[in-house]
Amino acid sequence: MLGRRRVITGASEERLFRLLQERLQAGADKKEIDERIWDLFGENWCIMFTDLSGFSRQVAQFGIIHFLQTIHESERLLIPAIDDHDGILLKIEGDSFLVIFRSPRRALQCSIEMQKILEKYNQERSAEEQVLLCVGLGYGKVLKIGDHDVFGAEVNAASKLGEDTAGPGEILVTGAVQEATKDMPGVTFKKLDVIPPGASAAYLVKHSIR
Repeated sequence: MLGRRRVITGASEERLFRLLQERLQAGADKKEIDERIWDLFGENWCIMFTDLSGFSRQVAQFGIIHFLQTIHESERLLIPAIDDHDGILLKIEGDSFLVIFRSPRRALQCSIEMQKILEKYNQERSAEEQVLLCVGLGYGKVLKIGDHDVFGAEVNAASKLGEDTAGPGEILVTGAVQEATKDMPGVTFKKLDVIPPGASAAYLVKHSIR
């Protein structure tokens, strides 16, 4: 089964590579090739990017062992919540997760659960031992290549919100996510002035879910 999975992923990458090479040729019908690429790889997903607040500063202050400990704890605490909400963890890069969900509601429920888990965890930890999570969510049609990467405007927006804009304990979402989840019980949204490239709007999630 593992070998078969690698073949499928490799086949997707090879097909995309061939189409991109074709697109580079003189006189290529780029519009037609783009349509083929979107037809092959375009899917609707909710994208989650996470980041740990103040992580670079903590690495410089407390060293590499502290870095590894915090990474280990974030994975131990949060990956079960991702699994429980039907998320697919595509990548872990340093202190960041890239996760995809078919349902934006499940993605937002997962984000809230992750913050609740860490809120409880941090109550019993000193400031330097706390795990402080930033989350960004986007939703829409993206290019999904195999089982390890996604590309698209909502991907870029979610990355910007989660890794650059959100503060500790915050969940920021694009307008597409807000529209898909605006009727969720116990959840409200505060519109942000800053809109990341690729999104129509951005919101801070507020919730009363306990």
